[in-house]
Amino acid sequence: MNAPSASHAPHRRAIWLAGGGLVLAVLAAYQNSLAGPFVFDDVPAILQNPSIQRLWPLGPVLAPELDGGLTTSGRPLVNLSLALNYALGGEAVRGYHVVNLLIHTLAGLTLFGIVRRTWSRLRPAEALPAAFCVALLWLVHPLQTAAVTYVVQRAESLMALGYLLTLYGFIRAVEAETVGRDRLIPPADEPRRDQRSRPTSIAWQTMSFVACLCGMASKEVMVSAPLLVLLYDRTFVAGTFREAWRRRGRYYLGLAGTWLLLAWLVAGTTGRGGTAGFGTTVDPWSYLLTQCQAIVHYLRLVVWPDPLVFDYGTATVSRMGEVWPQALLLVALAAGTVLALVRRPVWGFAGAWFFLILAPSSSLVPVASQTMAEHRMYLPLAALVALAVAGLHSRLGRRSIVAWGVLAAVLAGLTLKRNTDYRSEQGLWADTVAKQPANGRAHNNLGKAVFAAGRPAEALAHYADAIRLQPAVPEPYYNLGLALARLDRPAEAIARYEEALRLQPAYPEAHNNLATVLLAAGRLDEAGVHYEEAVRLKPGFAEAQGNLANVRLEQGRGAEAIRHGEEAVRLDPRAAAARYNLGNALVQAGRFPEARSHYEEALRLAPDSADVANNLGNVLVELGRLPEAVSAYERAARLDPGYADPRRNLAVLLTHLDRVPEAVPHLRAYVQLRPDDQAARAELARLQALARP
Repeated sequence: MNAPSASHAPHRRAIWLAGGGLVLAVLAAYQNSLAGPFVFDDVPAILQNPSIQRLWPLGPVLAPELDGGLTTSGRPLVNLSLALNYALGGEAVRGYHVVNLLIHTLAGLTLFGIVRRTWSRLRPAEALPAAFCVALLWLVHPLQTAAVTYVVQRAESLMALGYLLTLYGFIRAVEAETVGRDRLIPPADEPRRDQRSRPTSIAWQTMSFVACLCGMASKEVMVSAPLLVLLYDRTFVAGTFREAWRRRGRYYLGLAGTWLLLAWLVAGTTGRGGTAGFGTTVDPWSYLLTQCQAIVHYLRLVVWPDPLVFDYGTATVSRMGEVWPQALLLVALAAGTVLALVRRPVWGFAGAWFFLILAPSSSLVPVASQTMAEHRMYLPLAALVALAVAGLHSRLGRRSIVAWGVLAAVLAGLTLKRNTDYRSEQGLWADTVAKQPANGRAHNNLGKAVFAAGRPAEALAHYADAIRLQPAVPEPYYNLGLALARLDRPAEAIARYEEALRLQPAYPEAHNNLATVLLAAGRLDEAGVHYEEAVRLKPGFAEAQGNLANVRLEQGRGAEAIRHGEEAVRLDPRAAAARYNLGNALVQAGRFPEARSHYEEALRLAPDSADVANNLGNVLVELGRLPEAVSAYERAARLDPGYADPRRNLAVLLTHLDRVPEAVPHLRAYVQLRPDDQAARAELARLQALARP
């Protein structure tokens, strides 16, 4: 097919106005999404991801040493985008939402360009309004919130932008080729204009290839892009696969070459840390049956987007009898797509778009961490919207635009409403539990949100529900242990941590927190064993390194204490506890100047810590900086009036400085806190006598 004639080409101003309208629609639909906190997978992928905290050198950003199950693992462009966010605004969540919204808007504008230029090949006069309706409905549909409002799922939207730009670059390259063919025999006075048309086509092909590479570096779903571009060529341009290959074989070889990058990235994640691929706990047949249920559910949400669920959990279907109606429907739709590709290629292309993009995550290859997820419909939704717009337009003509405008307003309102569920982590998980009461992971995460809000007793019930629903999952036992420890129920906490470790022996966080409870119970050697195991399992676990340093100090193994303390500080320079523990180890080794620097940094990081201020005072005494030591002890006493040690230290130091009247009230306060200290009582009597005029 040829490009549309100039007589049907819409005025450039109308195109810009349509694009501006799309941008305004996105802003209207998502204006209440920018303050939503980081939730669920955002935490390990952003807040606990050290690879995004420095932009240079670039190697660790593009190939971070992360758990293969993280959303950013094996997706260097996603991790780079988060690193750019971090460089610009640290952990301020608004900037991450703004970038997500920008990616979504650019994807919508690219879709607008694709539909307009494609429609122009079929019905030029209808191209602009039809493309506007398709892009508008796609942009504001509430189903898209799963990939836009949920920060880390920019992996989906970034991949989709690469996918769409790959196709858009191909379309522009074909249009440039058409211009070149029309000028093969140029007028005598235009010998050079034709020479410039071919490089333009190559430039667009290059852009398409780069976009395809970027998509492959964003998410594995991009794997179908080269095939879909070839199918587009056959459907709308060349007419046959043979002709498409004859004209642009090298271009398609280039696109296929991007699979090498994808294969390398996938191999590096080792099955996404055991959460995806044929080696997971979910067998392919059960996953396929589950996808029959999932895809039909997605189709229903396209038409009636309620209820929208943040997390569907990991449940699977085990018997065909549970989903045979959905399976029959999908077989019929797939067969209809194949038939349409032969008889009505345009309609068949839309069906192929839907199935090819969904296939990597919604077929035989299990994704055990999420057997259903709404964000997977982000790009497939475009085909369904385009079919709906085309179908209604064929019946109502331009009158359909009014209907689509009203529907877009309703969808935007539903998107605004859905975004309110993301305003707090607790609200989001409460909404998920209400809609999916059998989802153990949702109960567990609601418990975590309640616990983080300072209500550990309330969290117990949610953890109990999670254990009841998923008794073989270790995390709820671990979280229950945390809540019981916070409620000062150490024996029960120990039992829950031990159960978590029975289910998953390689659980460094459980080892670390079990050790903490054991240490508080005076079981020093047992605590050391578990801290050591936590460090062995996860050498980059800064908290465990610091805790092990503290235990080794208590055991009299000072050199080891310093080594683990220094490693904890290296891993997390902002951890006040690590600085404090290292300072204690250095004091025992007599390295007072170094200890002082760590205490001072710990006090800067945790200015309300009376322990740090008191120990800083001790070091300053050793260094002979007595006035500064007085200030440090006074700060400790002021921070915690019930803390006896700085009172005693102040009394001793002030007495040494011949400031006996000042020492008396501090020693009196100490005696009130430690009434059984007879030596202090005698000293107080002596000082009171000296202080009398």
